[in-house]
Amino acid sequence: MARLTIGEFGGFPPDAFRFYAELGREGNNDRAWFDANRDRYERGVRLPLEELLDRAADAFGDDGKVFRPNRDVRFSKDKRPYKGHAGAVLNHRDGTDAPTYYVQIDADGMLAAAGYHELSRDQLERFRRAVDDGRTGGALVRAVREAREAGLEVGGSELKRAPRGVDPAHPRIELLRHKRLTVAQAWPISPWMHTAEAYDRVASVWRASLPIGRWLQRHVGAAAERHDQPGHRSG
Repeated sequence: MARLTIGEFGGFPPDAFRFYAELGREGNNDRAWFDANRDRYERGVRLPLEELLDRAADAFGDDGKVFRPNRDVRFSKDKRPYKGHAGAVLNHRDGTDAPTYYVQIDADGMLAAAGYHELSRDQLERFRRAVDDGRTGGALVRAVREAREAGLEVGGSELKRAPRGVDPAHPRIELLRHKRLTVAQAWPISPWMHTAEAYDRVASVWRASLPIGRWLQRHVGAAAERHDQPGHRSG
């Protein structure tokens, strides 16, 4: 089908959420079903996500993309070919210190998130040094507290134990166990999602993330190696 023209973001149609509810039914997650329903995906899911990114460009960055609906099944026991959600991101390129802004829809509703979703080895080292320092670490503690008071979930992949060489009784051990740092808010399906208010809700999460994002830019910065470089993962 011809590429649809990006217009003004007006929310996600109810069928966008029904699409993922139906995709999740037994026997539907295959190429035949997706091809038969591709127009629903393009018009109800992909196009609104592109319009949302277009509206957000001036305030949050114009380096945006909508992720492919296909799953990478090469190393997975789960061979279902399509994701059970649709996601879009701003500031996704390697080599930038800008936080990443993310939005997702699925059968249950929406999610907005922001932060450093991946940390290379050099970023993780700088992150832990800055958290360990009482002055810079204290500033992050305050930013995290403010985000939680605003109703956001502060997360990121966490180690079960203290990192090697770190005192388990460290006053900021919770943050030191993080391997990345994000804020997020999820919403169940609601009427406002079908209107332009959906952008306002997403943007409010992204704006509330700014103190943490600025801290990350100042004290962690861009990765010195690509995030997809083999061996970049750290424990």
